[in-house]
Amino acid sequence: MKNQYHRQRLGALYLLPILFSLLSLTSIKANAESSQADTPIETTELQALPDTQPSSHTVTEVEIPADLWTRIRRGFAMPDLQVDMVQEREQWYANRPDYIERMTARSSKYLYHIVEEIERRGMPTELALLPFIESAFNPQAVSSARASGMWQFMPRTGKDFDLKQNAFRDDRRDVLASTRAALDYLQRLHGMFGDWHLALAAYNWGEGNVGKAVNRNLRAGKAVAYTDLRMPAETRLYVPKLQAMENLIANPQGKGIQLPSIPNHPYFQTVPLPRDMDVALVARLAEVPIEDFKALNPSAHRPVLLAGGTSQILLPWDNAEIFERNMAAYDGRLASWTVWVAPKNMKVPEAAKKVGMSEEDMRSVNKIPPRMLIKAGSALLVPRPSKQEQDVTSKVADNGQLNLAPEVVLRKRVIKAGKKDTLASVAKRYKIAAADVAKWNNLPFDIALKPGQKLVLMLPGKARGKNKKAVQRNKG
Repeated sequence: MKNQYHRQRLGALYLLPILFSLLSLTSIKANAESSQADTPIETTELQALPDTQPSSHTVTEVEIPADLWTRIRRGFAMPDLQVDMVQEREQWYANRPDYIERMTARSSKYLYHIVEEIERRGMPTELALLPFIESAFNPQAVSSARASGMWQFMPRTGKDFDLKQNAFRDDRRDVLASTRAALDYLQRLHGMFGDWHLALAAYNWGEGNVGKAVNRNLRAGKAVAYTDLRMPAETRLYVPKLQAMENLIANPQGKGIQLPSIPNHPYFQTVPLPRDMDVALVARLAEVPIEDFKALNPSAHRPVLLAGGTSQILLPWDNAEIFERNMAAYDGRLASWTVWVAPKNMKVPEAAKKVGMSEEDMRSVNKIPPRMLIKAGSALLVPRPSKQEQDVTSKVADNGQLNLAPEVVLRKRVIKAGKKDTLASVAKRYKIAAADVAKWNNLPFDIALKPGQKLVLMLPGKARGKNKKAVQRNKG
């Protein structure tokens, strides 16, 4: 009887779409008959369902899973990749349970938000596992190719998807901004190639390279699936890595893996940042260890948060209310740092003296390497005067850049003037100012040079004049 009931219930469920279709057709026919005969009827071309939709009728479970892993499993929608590299990678992960434990524990701060965004967009939840492959869910990860963040955006691609990279923050590391950008990018790639495996290959290798590989196979009359394309070894292994991780998440017990429990509710919430504030102070008022705060706000790579560029912060769910309560009761100084814009090209010791810092602190806080010159217009973090109340402007906070150039080392050279040389001709030959030549030699600007007359020049270390024979090192 129970089985009969379920068969009847399922039969009714299958009949419902048919009944709705018949009713719709009847309505359309009635409307058409009541309208004028010469009125055109607009039609819309039917679109194929995306490959993320299930291929058969199912009865959806309506209960909300308490565990986030269960929720992720229910959203798996990509076709399985059946290649030997998948099994090899599964074994690689299975042999490293400590590594899996660290990765999954780290992911617990971010996974709920990522899954929410993926489901909102109707994308397969396998994509929530991609940061395992890209960065082991480390938002501070930086590759040798300068890709950054848990989604590993290159600088150029980050700019294409509106990820700010300035002197005070790098949105490629930002949890919310980078996730938005990564899913935007993956959706665009899926729209280009119509296949999630190819979209993932393009995310790793570049859309142009995958497009060329597809066209190459088409011209040769070959198939254009992921496994059919010629690609670098890293990209060849990329999707198998994701498939292996999916298999482990789908059946951890069968693979000998212990997953940490991740509740199916938000880990963090956003809190407005009202003023420029020291990072250490924000963490203290929120009663959060500073390392935990940085894990949720990894884009802030300076000791101060500038409200003009960072309008909100992320805090653990329970600590958001604590921060707001403590902030309301706090009446001390909020920020001990501000921004100073260099008025001209300056050496680091000169700039440090100008703002009352040691050279060591100037280099450390602003990450200035040795033998570099600060270019005019550069935005530098400097101590905030105790009486300064104004915060850094939005223009500077959101767009400030630190621009550096190699220091030019001038070396003393002695040359001999030619028969027709003037100060101007010498200056032109060595690409320096005639006035400087006159100053270095205590000569009037309009003096007539004698053939063979010695002149002192201050030239860059690597600079050479066109007349190499005329250049002599000063041995005196």
